[in-house]
Amino acid sequence: MRSLHTIPLAIPLALAMTAILSACGAGGARPQGTGAPPASRPPVMRQGKPRQPVRAPVTHPPAAAQAQQLAGGEKVIGATGAELVRQFGPARLDVWEGDARKLQFTGAACVLDVYLYPAAPGREPQATYVDARRSDDGRDTDRATCIRALRKP
Repeated sequence: MRSLHTIPLAIPLALAMTAILSACGAGGARPQGTGAPPASRPPVMRQGKPRQPVRAPVTHPPAAAQAQQLAGGEKVIGATGAELVRQFGPARLDVWEGDARKLQFTGAACVLDVYLYPAAPGREPQATYVDARRSDDGRDTDRATCIRALRKP
């Protein structure tokens, strides 16, 4: 005969799990819709004020990208992808996201990320922002110095 101290651990555990799972299902099943839109209802009252309906999303085109002002980067800012490849050689990375583009050029001294955005819808993206970091430890470095170090002779 077993004593109370030898009840397998599985039995109390199973009882606890049953109680937890039954509490999760307390909301009951919801009926499936018929596919027809719900009937129009008056606005929900919250603290005496009707709740306003959600506004439709704004659909105007995005503003034109503002180019970074960069001393020493005059031939980079405003350049197209083809012009950048002529200046620095083939890009290590060429990433497109929508109509925006990122080109990455690398060398022993630094890594240069050039971000290109279209000046107007349908136009070729132009460089508007440059970021530079050291190749060895990834710390920020002077952008103009990195541009000079990576530019082809």
